[in-house]
Amino acid sequence: MTTLVLALVAGAVVGLALGGLGGGGSMLAVPALIYLLGFTPAHATTASLVIVAVTSLTGLLAHARAGRVRWRTGALFAAAGLPAAAAGGALSANLPAALLTAAFAALAALAAWRMLADARKPAEPEPAAAGPTPTVGAARPTGAVRPAATGAGLGAVTGLLGVGGGFLAVPALVSALAFTMAEAIGTSLLAISANATAALLPRLGSAGSVDWAVIGPFTATAVLGAWDGKRLADRLSGRTLQKAFAVALLAVAALMVADALWR
Repeated sequence: MTTLVLALVAGAVVGLALGGLGGGGSMLAVPALIYLLGFTPAHATTASLVIVAVTSLTGLLAHARAGRVRWRTGALFAAAGLPAAAAGGALSANLPAALLTAAFAALAALAAWRMLADARKPAEPEPAAAGPTPTVGAARPTGAVRPAATGAGLGAVTGLLGVGGGFLAVPALVSALAFTMAEAIGTSLLAISANATAALLPRLGSAGSVDWAVIGPFTATAVLGAWDGKRLADRLSGRTLQKAFAVALLAVAALMVADALWR
């Protein structure tokens, strides 16, 4: 019963992160599966991909209904990252774990600093929205080169550091591609869904050994949490979300450094 309760609570938190902030699911899911639910790291990674793929797809649909997904740019962004993520993953096997941890923490801290800097800038007037905005990408078209280059860079970093890219995708979309925070959250879920699914496919053979009695409830509450996270994003301003995201990134960076030093 205790394991089930922990799975339900952890799933709700992961869902809130994905639905409300557009990322951070795997960074929360993997530690929860290992330290709270007793999964091995290999099984935790596979289970996390299942959870994140299903939950991010749910969050994507919720944000798409609100007109917050820039499909064309997001598809380029996601597609460019897939081969780069595979190459980064191959390279990471030859690098020391301590170096990867330090690089990950430094990158998270840098992304947080950029998000906080953007949040302090003077607010620009935004047109009042009368309901969902159809085809947001058509309103502010973006060339193909920049989204593809940004997505490839993000994919390489994601593959190299071995953690889902949502927490990096949002700052990249905001800073490099000038998305609003709401668009970045919605569109990042498109990239997360694609990356998680692509990473899961080679692991399908080992998925049978995962404890589905735990993963099922975990995923179910994560899906519900994603809808609640989307509602939370509806009620908070872009700047508030940026600050919350930056604080989360700084916490992740600090925890990773502490874990590396502890070991």
